[in-house]
Amino acid sequence: MISVPSFSREEGEVASMVEDFLKESGLKYYQRKGNNIWIRSKNFSDQLPVVLLNSHLDTVRPSSGWDTDPFTPCETEGKIIGLGSNDAGASVVAMLAVFRMLEETEQRCNFIFSATAEEEISGDGGVASVLGELGPIDLGIVGEPTQMQMAVAEKGLMVIDGLVRGKSGHAARNEGINAIYEALPVIQWFRNYQFPKVSDFLGPVKMTVTGLEAGTQHNVVPDVCRFMVDVRVNEHYKNRELFDLICKNVDCELKARSFRLNSSSIPNDHPFVRKGEELGLHKFGSPTTSDQARMPFTTVKIGPGDSARSHTPNEYVHISEIIEGVEIYFKLLNGLNIYPV
Repeated sequence: MISVPSFSREEGEVASMVEDFLKESGLKYYQRKGNNIWIRSKNFSDQLPVVLLNSHLDTVRPSSGWDTDPFTPCETEGKIIGLGSNDAGASVVAMLAVFRMLEETEQRCNFIFSATAEEEISGDGGVASVLGELGPIDLGIVGEPTQMQMAVAEKGLMVIDGLVRGKSGHAARNEGINAIYEALPVIQWFRNYQFPKVSDFLGPVKMTVTGLEAGTQHNVVPDVCRFMVDVRVNEHYKNRELFDLICKNVDCELKARSFRLNSSSIPNDHPFVRKGEELGLHKFGSPTTSDQARMPFTTVKIGPGDSARSHTPNEYVHISEIIEGVEIYFKLLNGLNIYPV
């Protein structure tokens, strides 16, 4: 997989590689849509709950600073170096391995393995485009590098564009209404305001003004000031709900670019979480956004590798981490009973 460039929206060749592997392994009952591939366990039953094992095929483009060719996998000192090795090739292969193990024995859940596209850009041609094909899902396991610990909550993302209006005038005279000055209390509100619902795992909602644009000439009072806000949302709020609350507090023009990347969570008493705790796994809240944001059902993020290595030069994953990933996935999923009586 490392040897095949698979940037977002360009995953076709690596998807075909996975497709060929499934055929060669005798798993010919897979399905494909665009650059997304999925396969149901062969003993799939309408009477059982459904667990989705999902990870992504796409990678970001390589940054500068690589000591080796990002597309020439290199094995050294027990680790595999290459673009996408950690994020999220290790999760893809570990999940596929455990899917093949699980479907060979009688289970209390159905399993679907999916390798999907466009995760790195939260694109509409990725997992969101195939959820309708998969049918109802009771639990989603999202494969991302978490050192095989359980991310039981994930922050959502909402980007807001704001516009404050003033009135132009000559800077040398007491004329006009300076849009920059009018924007200052708005910017200050975004900097200081704290929403009341704080998450045990994700903390408070975090709002950061990340862009400001106003003025064209030194001697003209600007009549417009535009700004941009990055909002990281905890699991206590939906993006649309939070946007409405912001609009009630801020007196200017606001527009959210999208409401689709909502926060995600799984109850602490969920059987999967309890089983993970029995295995000694830790719970934490993830600040990074993944395909969980596109899944409107209960999800948890867990996978081999370390998030700190993602999108960095000389990205790598330890071979032992992949093996451990398969082992822990199997212990978590083998015999899992989502709805115990």
